[in-house]
Amino acid sequence: MDNTYRVLVPHDFSEVADTAISHAAMVAKSFDGQVMLLHVVSSDKAKEMAEEKLKAISSEASNTYGVDVSYEIRKGSIFDRIPEVAEEMNAMLIVMGTHGLKGIQHLTGSYALKVIGQSKVPFIVVQSKKSSGKVSDLVLPIKFSQETKSKLAITSSIAKHFGAIVHIFISNESDEFIRTKVSRELTFAKHYFDERGVKYETEMAPEKGNYIPQMLDYANDVEADMIAIVNSSGDGGFLPDLFKGSGEVDVISNAYQIPVIVMNPSQIFVPEHFG
Repeated sequence: MDNTYRVLVPHDFSEVADTAISHAAMVAKSFDGQVMLLHVVSSDKAKEMAEEKLKAISSEASNTYGVDVSYEIRKGSIFDRIPEVAEEMNAMLIVMGTHGLKGIQHLTGSYALKVIGQSKVPFIVVQSKKSSGKVSDLVLPIKFSQETKSKLAITSSIAKHFGAIVHIFISNESDEFIRTKVSRELTFAKHYFDERGVKYETEMAPEKGNYIPQMLDYANDVEADMIAIVNSSGDGGFLPDLFKGSGEVDVISNAYQIPVIVMNPSQIFVPEHFG
């Protein structure tokens, strides 16, 4: 397969899926790439009915955003077909809308995370707010975890490609041991960004505890275009304790509707030849 930058968008004919196209088109266009829509059906009859709709949606999106938009219809489960098609088409990114139980494929926050956990490709999860057409401000939460170069490479690549500023938001810890660990992780991250010429700012949470709400408020205050988090289900992540309980749903379904890029630890968003 060629080196065309491809962005996959699961589409269930909902408004939030149309919103996802706007974000996917913004990224794909910045790489002179392509967008592919994926609709998953349960029967051959449903496949025939979806064909005409997807053809119209892809044509309209291509004209609206000035980017090549194609589509694919597969039979089966979204949990299997999304990662499968992403691998087949060598997708660099998946942009997925999340919403309540009103879409055909019910991509709520918890279902979105289930799909993400099975993919080798990073996800941007969006809600109903359409793309602003830019990524100028990127929020990177740092709590306590063992940061690795692969995780920082993802954030660095996004920031360098789009010319964005990384806003590092640090947890406010009362425990001295944890506070020291957070400080060490911050120093490592700053050094990593300095070496690569990535612009960044740092901010500590004003209060101890309630880290997620404070991080989301901060992201809104700096008018963030994206929040970057790493799925900790593997070898640790930026937000290890956020992925226990409902924390991850709070982030990707945030009230400010800020898009969230969610990555598994080994994923790299932009290859070196794009950086």
